[in-house]
Amino acid sequence: MKIYKSVALILITIFLSTSCYSQIMTSGNYIYKTECLGVDLDGSQTLKAWGNGKNKLDAIEQAKKNAIRDVIFYGISEGKSDCEIKPLVNEVNAQSKYEQYFNNFFANGGEYKNFIKLKDKQLKRKKLGEQKPSRAGVTYGIVVRVLRAELKQKFIIDKIL
Repeated sequence: MKIYKSVALILITIFLSTSCYSQIMTSGNYIYKTECLGVDLDGSQTLKAWGNGKNKLDAIEQAKKNAIRDVIFYGISEGKSDCEIKPLVNEVNAQSKYEQYFNNFFANGGEYKNFIKLKDKQLKRKKLGEQKPSRAGVTYGIVVRVLRAELKQKFIIDKIL
């Protein structure tokens, strides 16, 4: 009987000691997916995109690139069903086949900026998005408008489509 009481006491002690431990929540290990918020009549898509960076500005730039990349190569399957689920470029391994083109396209200050607009900037809000803490910098979410029709036209001109 003493053994059962000792084992029960040890289990209760372990349970209580681990349940009091507060868990540290970090978003650096969680992958946030680009979400559809709606589609405008001009063919542009309003998205909530996430990016990681060492500071807020880097994270916002990465979120813009992620939004464009998801529209081009992956399609948007999260959020509202209004957005085009099919990617803009349907060709298998297009990103590696046209690697030089897309490296230049997504370079800092590259052409990707011509096809994205910040929605919150138009509303004159101070707060651009939602910030999540992480161990290796900042994870930041912003609401953007991707000009899908203009992007498609550019790829047709550049012979990607």
